[in-house]
Amino acid sequence: MPLLGVVFYFSKSPRYIPIEIIQAKVVSLFILTVILPILLYYLLKTIGVVKTINLETTKERIYPLILNGIVLLIVLQRILTPTQAIELYFFFVGILISNMACLLLAIIKFKASIHMIAVSGALMFFIALSIHFSININGTLALMCIIMGGVATSRLHLKAHTYKELIMGVFIGAFPQLILVNYWL
Repeated sequence: MPLLGVVFYFSKSPRYIPIEIIQAKVVSLFILTVILPILLYYLLKTIGVVKTINLETTKERIYPLILNGIVLLIVLQRILTPTQAIELYFFFVGILISNMACLLLAIIKFKASIHMIAVSGALMFFIALSIHFSININGTLALMCIIMGGVATSRLHLKAHTYKELIMGVFIGAFPQLILVNYWL
């Protein structure tokens, strides 16, 4: 979802940004937010910290969330500075806050839906971008709502989460993005 948010931002932003910079940012974010987490998962699985990709227990979620927080800090320090694209910077700050909230809940033995955190955070960012740039993206917003419903339905169908965990995931994903809009909108 972070990569989707970045690609969406660059496709809808009316600002002129050289294509080389866009490509460099997208490639580096792909490496840090897709490739590196996959490699870290296999490392954690090899050393026995996690059993499956599903991270079924709250105990299994702690180390992946800590490592994800570190990756997000690297992204904020090295790739997305507030001087280049303030919207993306605060999008990732919101993702970091959501990640830390999910980590805190995992520590106190509550398993919020990380899938719902990601989808609701991206949806809130898209809504804020449509307001900020005064663009009509109703189709995209409708599609994101359908995706959000599909994700929630699948998590319930697989019995991976309860209604409370899904609602908490939506809140944890959307609320930081909503609060941080005040800093860039």
